[in-house]
Amino acid sequence: MTPQEAREKATANFKSGMNCTQSVAAVFAEKFGFSPEQIGALVQPFGGGMCRMREVCGTVSGMLFSLGMFNAKKGENGGKINGFGGDKTQKDETYAMGQKLAAEFRKINGSIVCRELLGLAAKQSDIPVSEARTEEYYKKRPCAELCGIAAEIFQRFLDEQSVRDCSCGVSRCGTKWSNEADSGTAESPTAIGGGTQ
Repeated sequence: MTPQEAREKATANFKSGMNCTQSVAAVFAEKFGFSPEQIGALVQPFGGGMCRMREVCGTVSGMLFSLGMFNAKKGENGGKINGFGGDKTQKDETYAMGQKLAAEFRKINGSIVCRELLGLAAKQSDIPVSEARTEEYYKKRPCAELCGIAAEIFQRFLDEQSVRDCSCGVSRCGTKWSNEADSGTAESPTAIGGGTQ
């Protein structure tokens, strides 16, 4: 799957009625041996910035959940399952990867916090009832586009990981994503409206 295809799938998922976290994680479910329905049930509480509390954006949670699926699959392929048990090195590697994914999202969109991305004022009362998905809803919310951006970022990460894990012997192999993302020279998905918000 290309980064653009991942973006389109996540955007379509959201427009089909999935919440933001489901929309991103479902794109990668089958790649890691899960059904989209299984993953949808597991991640549903993370939508709307954690059960509509407008905290961490659900699309970022979808990326990080996908990182967990990636680690689990990596373990099935002969490595230790990253993140299970008390292996500090693996835990720290996962946190570093997750922080880089979140930093890329923040660089493009200006925040990883749901209420900030939606332009909401300070913390509001938590209303657990989701809004009806109408044409007006899609016009006023950037969520479908944010789903696409998150999925594109994660697919780029996966593409870089497949290069890193190859046996080509090139010393730079696998470092392009992290180094270029840090320096601001990587080809990044564009934010809503074509620029950083």
